[in-house]
Amino acid sequence: MSMKTILKTAMLAASAFTAATATPAFAAKTLVYCSEASPSGFDPGLYTDGASYDASSRIVYSRLVGFEHGTTKIEPDLAESWDISKDGLTYTFHLRKGVKFQTTRWFTPTRDFNADDVLFTFDRMRDKNHPWHNYVTGASWQYYNSMNMPQIIKSIEKIDDYTVRFTLNYVEAPFIADLGMDFATIVSKEYADKLAAAGKREDFNSRPVGTGPFAFVAYQKDSMIRYKAHPDYYRGKQPLDNIVFAITVDNSVRAQRLRSGECHLMSYPAPTDISTLQADSKLKVMEQVGMNVGYMAYNTMQPPFDKAEVRHALNMAINKQPIVDAVFAGQGEVGENPLPPAIWGYNNAIKPDVYDPEKARAMLDKAGVKNLEMKIWAMPASRTYMPNARRTAEMMQADLAKIGVKASIVTMEWGEYLKRAANKNRDGAVIVGWMDDNGDPDNFLATLNNCAAVGTNNYANWCYKPYEDLIQQAKRVTDIGARTRLYEQAQVIFKEQAPWLVIAHGKTMVPMSRKVKNFYVDPHGVRFDDVDLED
Repeated sequence: MSMKTILKTAMLAASAFTAATATPAFAAKTLVYCSEASPSGFDPGLYTDGASYDASSRIVYSRLVGFEHGTTKIEPDLAESWDISKDGLTYTFHLRKGVKFQTTRWFTPTRDFNADDVLFTFDRMRDKNHPWHNYVTGASWQYYNSMNMPQIIKSIEKIDDYTVRFTLNYVEAPFIADLGMDFATIVSKEYADKLAAAGKREDFNSRPVGTGPFAFVAYQKDSMIRYKAHPDYYRGKQPLDNIVFAITVDNSVRAQRLRSGECHLMSYPAPTDISTLQADSKLKVMEQVGMNVGYMAYNTMQPPFDKAEVRHALNMAINKQPIVDAVFAGQGEVGENPLPPAIWGYNNAIKPDVYDPEKARAMLDKAGVKNLEMKIWAMPASRTYMPNARRTAEMMQADLAKIGVKASIVTMEWGEYLKRAANKNRDGAVIVGWMDDNGDPDNFLATLNNCAAVGTNNYANWCYKPYEDLIQQAKRVTDIGARTRLYEQAQVIFKEQAPWLVIAHGKTMVPMSRKVKNFYVDPHGVRFDDVDLED
């Protein structure tokens, strides 16, 4: 399939839309991105997966604060500035004036962004009686809850149309960084009101409207997503006129499409394809130290995985280095902690997992576990932190067989995988991972393992008071040295309790056409603001 064909396909797929939105001049700066999975939806507050964020919050929407390109440094976004009270409990945000929401075929805004949109965004997550709290079946506001925001935020007030005040119940050191994360994306109250009046609330999750650099145009599940530049974006109309996400699940096929010119940029290349891509004179491959972790989470609510000694035995039975060698092909390193080494607070004193099948078998015998059968869940999507979960699961399966553990491998469509993996009654251990969202250790150590995240981001369903006390205390002090010491202690406890098998940290590699300009490898996901193409 040629670039011309893929663009033609995208145009035909959107033919049900009006001519104004369905037939932009594709010759004028259209970038095609070979993405790895379909989004779960387009309302960022509802999800935690990167495919949904790339397709929604990072391209269609904005937040109160953002991150500088390619860094974890906070910068103003919809809030021009903010004040923090001396006691650290009150945050007053001064909102940017003149910010326009996108005009689409299904919505024409009549006012600019203001404080009502901020209150609506957070009230629907924090108030169980809010009419938009359960507008999507099964909505859980997963990230908001796993970040413990219901306990952190005491109140949100509108001071005037362009001033909003957040009052906290206690000091939360990473609070500003938290508001730069995708779950805190600001949505339109006016658009929500229009849909509610028309009885079409669920359109909010399938036809997004935001203030970001590109407006959503059309979506075909498992095929493509189309966007056009937002002409009134407050930072100026973008160099690109159109963006097409060509959804391509297989990473080798994505690489083929990139090399043949069917797309300009691709996500998550197979490590074994990197050298070929680097050798292609028409391409360039950008890279960044991985701020991520790939792991296998045991369901600690289910026996025998509720016993730390059993989890340790299984970890001891799995040889991680061959997995990293085979699956990451030089683009990853064996992981020991739930925090990536590139993030401050990492505990370098933690001793590596020991591979000892004989001792592992003896530990299981001592724990009274015999003839154990378990499931290993292999995620279907390729990620930097886990390029090939199926291959990883197969190697684990072979290792576990050596100590008499019979492991079966299960997988399913990505959205269903994430939903079922979070179930407290899930059978077996699930291979998942995490990419940094704000550059703070809290984003890994608390978001993935605190008690509030059980049943959501805490796939191990692990709630352990000595660990919980440390990560909660670390939130309430602002001194970096003190926080670092607390996080180092938390990692010691994590290692002792072993709710995960920490597998690896992957290097972020982004292959693209040499025609792509001003693209940054971002630690939080893919962004297209400021990106350009050579004619």
